[in-house]
Amino acid sequence: MTDRPRLLVLGAGNEADRSLLELIQSLECTVCTATDDGWPTDETDSDQDYSGAVVLGAPARRLPALLAFENVLKHLPEGVAVLDSSLQIRWCNNRFFELTGRTEPDSVSPVGLSFHDAFGSPQIVGPDFSPFHTALGAGSPARTTYRVGDKTYFDVLAAPVYADNAEYPSLLVVTVRDISAEQQQVEKLKAIHQAGEDLGDLAPEDLASMKMDDRKELLKQKIVQHTKNVLNFETIEVRLLNERTNRLEPLLNVGMTAEAAARELIAEPQGNGVTGFVAATGKSYLCRDTSTDLLYLRGAVGACSSLTVPLMHHDRVLGTFNVESTKSNAFSEQDQQFLELFCRDLAVALNTLELLVFERVTSVSESSTQLLRDAAKPVDEILNDIAWLQTKYVGFDPEAAGRLQRMLKQTRTIRQLIHGVGEKAVPKTASPVFHQAPSRPKLKQKRVLVADGDESVRQAAHELLARYGCDVETAHNGEEALLMIRSFHYDVVLFDAEMTDMHLIEALTQILDIHPHLPVILMKGFGYDGAHRMVKARQMGFKLALYKPFRLDLLLAELEKALAPPDEFNAK
Repeated sequence: MTDRPRLLVLGAGNEADRSLLELIQSLECTVCTATDDGWPTDETDSDQDYSGAVVLGAPARRLPALLAFENVLKHLPEGVAVLDSSLQIRWCNNRFFELTGRTEPDSVSPVGLSFHDAFGSPQIVGPDFSPFHTALGAGSPARTTYRVGDKTYFDVLAAPVYADNAEYPSLLVVTVRDISAEQQQVEKLKAIHQAGEDLGDLAPEDLASMKMDDRKELLKQKIVQHTKNVLNFETIEVRLLNERTNRLEPLLNVGMTAEAAARELIAEPQGNGVTGFVAATGKSYLCRDTSTDLLYLRGAVGACSSLTVPLMHHDRVLGTFNVESTKSNAFSEQDQQFLELFCRDLAVALNTLELLVFERVTSVSESSTQLLRDAAKPVDEILNDIAWLQTKYVGFDPEAAGRLQRMLKQTRTIRQLIHGVGEKAVPKTASPVFHQAPSRPKLKQKRVLVADGDESVRQAAHELLARYGCDVETAHNGEEALLMIRSFHYDVVLFDAEMTDMHLIEALTQILDIHPHLPVILMKGFGYDGAHRMVKARQMGFKLALYKPFRLDLLLAELEKALAPPDEFNAK
């Protein structure tokens, strides 16, 4: 009879249990048996409904625990389902039911459907594109990601289940976790990275024909575009830090009031709003409620919250990036992280743009430096010869003396003209984000004589000191240095203490006779000074010294000491 009740009998492993099974089979019902793991021994019965179940033997002792475990599984925050070898769902918990989209009270259970049908044929994202077959075939867990629709992502982990003494798994336990929020964050991070790359994607062939204002305008358009499309912020203010004045100069603003856009702000932690605080500290600031925040200064109309992050390039603050909202507590820590990532790329783009402004300057400066380097030696040779000729003929022929003076003046003018080519190419006002080397006003237009037998030292002096506005002339040995000091005026002399043509003390004695107040910096290599020349030199009043090889900052510091007024030098 087709309407006979169907009973599922689990157990019957020993003689007594089999006797009970025979008794049940004699009843007016259809009896199906199952293994200890709970699945029908006859696969044709696997899709049938049962009127009841009888548990015999050992499984009966585990039944209370199994029922308790099932209750726990039903309420897990992750979806759990049991699949048979044909990948049909045999059981699932409540969360799995919800994840399949069956939220209505009368929704049909996914039990009996294939996994893919239960989720409406989702797209497999990977990395494993056949996780269930992998788990069944390899006998080890397999993981992948499924996408349902455009914005829903699931992490799916399939683990094989073996019956006692079975060689191959007969079931799969599948856990499903909703990772949509995590995936959307990953997608947004990718979008921010792509936006950052686009900020710096300034083609050289396009930039070659663009003026500075055009380049800035292009960058500003990209900032606004990506801030709105990727970060979903509508109100924007970007300011750049002028390191010379410490002012935060507006670069762009969208949605700010005219008063806020024109407001003068300094990079100070107090009295300059959130923007000044961020620029001064280099730390981001999340203002959740503008009505209670003491740092906040009115920006956008009706703004109730704001987020401000610094534009950092390495450890330097280049400026600030501020966004505002008419809703209180509109920005989260995640928004802050996203904006900080975007601003890192923006800072790189700003720095690159500034370097492009000085591209031509650098090219001209390099040409000027090379020309100066090539001309330094012949110019110094001419000056040495003029000094020698003056000592020989000045007293005998006034006309020769006049010509030598003109030659001296013109030779020095040629050198200054070469150096001036690079200086004229530098704009009088640099952009706020351009990091300039600190100026050395004490060295400007000072004439320095470098007396050293090593040509590399003389060449380096020309190249390094010319950057700071010094007029450098050189001598090959002590005798030539004394000749130059007698003939010309110098503000300071760098003198090699280990000259081979004369003793240091003899040379210093003659320098004192020629010019008692001429500052002299002695240069010496590291090593034992058996003749105690440096000690004797200090006793004569020559206290300034550099030990080779010396760093540029030490050289500049010693030059500034030498050029300082006597009272200031003694105080140091």
